[in-house]
Amino acid sequence: MRYFFIIYALIALTVVGIFGLRGQHFSKPPVQIFSDMDQQDKLKAQKPSDFFANGQGGRLPVAQTQPRGFNEDGKREMGGIPEYEFGGQTGYYYSGHVGDYYGAGMPEELALTAENAESFIARGKERFGIYCAICHGASGDGQGITSQYGVPGIANFHLSNFQSATYPDGRVFEVITHGKGQMGAYGANIPVRDRWAIVAYVRTLQAAKAAQTPAK
Repeated sequence: MRYFFIIYALIALTVVGIFGLRGQHFSKPPVQIFSDMDQQDKLKAQKPSDFFANGQGGRLPVAQTQPRGFNEDGKREMGGIPEYEFGGQTGYYYSGHVGDYYGAGMPEELALTAENAESFIARGKERFGIYCAICHGASGDGQGITSQYGVPGIANFHLSNFQSATYPDGRVFEVITHGKGQMGAYGANIPVRDRWAIVAYVRTLQAAKAAQTPAK
């Protein structure tokens, strides 16, 4: 037991010698076993940077891009999309709700016709591929790349509980906007019209799957 206390005291003195007493000031950089992200490769506003030839950390926007919230001459668009398209208004088009209930069908604000419906669904396919397919799979079966890494609970849109009769279009829109479970919200990333285009494309995927399934 005596040797235990001697060894314990030596270890304590060693630790104090290396790390110092609480509140002690050092002239040299401290030893960091866990950096806790104190040192990060990032640029800070109005700070110089050795990464760029001119030493300036602040950079001009990339050509043909426009920072959100810095529209010139009072314009209210972001990449040609009106700012209000990202939400903040009421009604079925912006919320997916009709009163206290989820709505069904495409909102009249979309002004869909037989002539433009195909391009609208094509837009939904493109947006789905960008934002949704990584988890839900290209066909909407929930077998996206993230499922191969153990991400649980990914919705398979071809199950009966996700069909329009039990899962209205407005509810799908709301989930895209605000997220659900492990799925994050995309309301700040996807304009309202594109969210409805994704809903329309999901319904197209379901219809295509149903057409391939033999009747029982």
